[in-house]
Amino acid sequence: MDDTHELTPHLPTVLVLSGHDPTGGAGLVADSEAVAACGGWALTVPTALTVQNCRDVSTVSPVAADDLCAMAAALDEFEIAAIKIGLVPDVTVLDAVVDILRRRPGVPVVLDPVLRAGGGSDLSTVELIDAMCRHLLPLVDILTPNRQELARLAGTEFADDTERAVRLMSLGCQALLVTGTDHPAGRVPADRVEHTLHAPDISRQWSWPRLAGSFHGSGCTLASALAARLAAGESLVTACEQAQAFTWQALARGWQPGHDQRLPRRLWQLPAAPSFLALDVATPRG
Repeated sequence: MDDTHELTPHLPTVLVLSGHDPTGGAGLVADSEAVAACGGWALTVPTALTVQNCRDVSTVSPVAADDLCAMAAALDEFEIAAIKIGLVPDVTVLDAVVDILRRRPGVPVVLDPVLRAGGGSDLSTVELIDAMCRHLLPLVDILTPNRQELARLAGTEFADDTERAVRLMSLGCQALLVTGTDHPAGRVPADRVEHTLHAPDISRQWSWPRLAGSFHGSGCTLASALAARLAAGESLVTACEQAQAFTWQALARGWQPGHDQRLPRRLWQLPAAPSFLALDVATPRG
């Protein structure tokens, strides 16, 4: 190989704590692709193994907390610039995740609260949500719930999304990017999707054209892209905006392997059938 090539520049590193989805639509595979496509490097630590397809989740098997902590500890040689959290399957894993975060103070944390599968299966309990609000949210820099997840986390006594967001920020969460894809507010036109950033000194809204069909892994894509942008040093508003643009492009170019949910193509900028002859590698000699 030609050793005159310049060394690859340092890549912003994102520690991903999430479940494994064998379809690749969501979970660790989705997170890794989104981080890579946004210029980062993903370190992946599974929180759970799942049995699922593009319709629904049938089984969730939590990873042992000791194994989870050991995997994260083995990565100490990396300079982690952001942390992305996805599926937290039970309170034991939640405690392990909290321990991992406390060992890395000052690192931006993005939490995608995976409370229910796209097919409707519940992936959380009242006990787990309560523990998440008490122990995990105070360590989170930005939460990325959809409107239904926001309501479940905040409780039923609040009148609107702003009150719900303020409630979660009062628990210690620094900011929220609330997505309106699955459950749009009544005032939003049917052909648009509205996302809202809530933070103590910032309030921003973005409106995007609504794409036809339903998607598996849009939330993972958005949260991981956001983590990668924060890892690269972007401001919160810029990171949110760029992550949304990336996610919209991945969804717009998504593909449907069967008759169920579409899968985001996060690596859409790669050629569909790359030619290995075009790669700059040394020709093997016989």
